[in-house]
Amino acid sequence: MSQEEIEKILQNYKVIVVVGLSRDKNKPSNLVAEYMKTNGYQIIPVNPFVNEILGEKSYKNLLEIPANIQKKIEIVNIFRRSDDVPPIVEQAIKLKIANGIPYVIWMQQGIFNARAAKMTRKASLTVVMDRCIMVEHKRFSTSAGKA
Repeated sequence: MSQEEIEKILQNYKVIVVVGLSRDKNKPSNLVAEYMKTNGYQIIPVNPFVNEILGEKSYKNLLEIPANIQKKIEIVNIFRRSDDVPPIVEQAIKLKIANGIPYVIWMQQGIFNARAAKMTRKASLTVVMDRCIMVEHKRFSTSAGKA
């Protein structure tokens, strides 16, 4: 995926579900989600073990998010082990069929699953693997500031 494509995603899509968002402020998922929220993105946490993270209601999985909120999801940002990704992608595809969105499956840095990526592309979703959305946003923001 080109840097231009990444920048276009970050410019155009502002509602992010964070699957595997930890309530521990020292965990990467929390740091990244807080950064994105601070920079104007809406964050929807998915963590079955907590009710609220970063001041936002947390849901058990993508399909438990209320329909009116599902219809706003643009990016599914995944902070789970690579082996855990396919069922998350399957849920995202169900949302895509029902709502026409999300548009992007984003697997965080260190997360790579070729089978999930193939499923994602087959469902006409964009896939980003092994990249940190916060790092990419900082890179985009810095380059945009120089323009």
